[in-house]
Amino acid sequence: MTDFGYFLSSEELSPQELVTTAQLAERAGFDRIWISDHFHPWTREQGESAFVWSVLGAIAATTKLRITTAVTCPTDRIHPAVIAQATATVASLAPGRFSFGVGSGERLNEHILGGLWPPTAIRLQRLEEAIAVIRELWTGETVTHRGEHYTVDAARIFSLPEQPPPILISGFGPAATDVAARIGDGWITVQPDSDLLKRYRDGGGRGVTQGGTKICWAESADDAAKTAYRLWGFEAVGGQSAQDLPSWVEFEQLGEAASPEQIAEEVPCGPDPERAAESIRKYVEAGFDEVYISQMGPDQEGGIRFITEEVLPRLRG
Repeated sequence: MTDFGYFLSSEELSPQELVTTAQLAERAGFDRIWISDHFHPWTREQGESAFVWSVLGAIAATTKLRITTAVTCPTDRIHPAVIAQATATVASLAPGRFSFGVGSGERLNEHILGGLWPPTAIRLQRLEEAIAVIRELWTGETVTHRGEHYTVDAARIFSLPEQPPPILISGFGPAATDVAARIGDGWITVQPDSDLLKRYRDGGGRGVTQGGTKICWAESADDAAKTAYRLWGFEAVGGQSAQDLPSWVEFEQLGEAASPEQIAEEVPCGPDPERAAESIRKYVEAGFDEVYISQMGPDQEGGIRFITEEVLPRLRG
């Protein structure tokens, strides 16, 4: 049976709103959340980019939710040794409730320190080495590492959880999915791709499979389409650009090539619960263990109510 969670967008919601919305989701009956990890929003209209590790501490301390980062890039913007310390702290605050979702990153967030943006194969090599460093530091031993991409000198993490969190690896294509199957404790994606899920399992992938999707609830389908377009219009024409474009300016230009009508074809917009259920059902039918649903726009309370009261009963029934 598929479990359902709520998906918090750090690009849309302020730090306070992220914490409040997590609490709203818990009160509405969700027991698990995804939360994105960005340095920049995709567009200026989204307008937020909280430091997720501070927010995670607040959510862990004020809810009993199961939490997954969806996803953190542990390779460029923050050194894997520092991420190992941050994740150990969150896992201590939320014992047994935190999963570390990781990926190879987007240039939008990871270029900020001035490094070159390498091709996918190099980014995946960095990810593998970073995960190895993180897991070694989670043992509590003193670690010295001089690898191809990272150096760690006599580092030790003293504040550790009783059990290290699972590492779930995002895979939007075959190469990343193969890495996830080989070294991950689970797999994450944002497409209901049954072929990639099968590839993950056939490659020896263990643990949970998680998928994420978006809706835009409003009382009017037209209003919802306008909100979705204003905030996420670039997704109608995005593709590989999500990994390679350097700033919000380019994503805004992508959005200009779309329209509210186009985004409404991609995303369930408005008050029709069956349309939303149909979109989410694709993940259930593909075989995902967990599906996380995001409400686009400021009316998080209305979206949560719509999902829990009108959409999920259609999927659970």
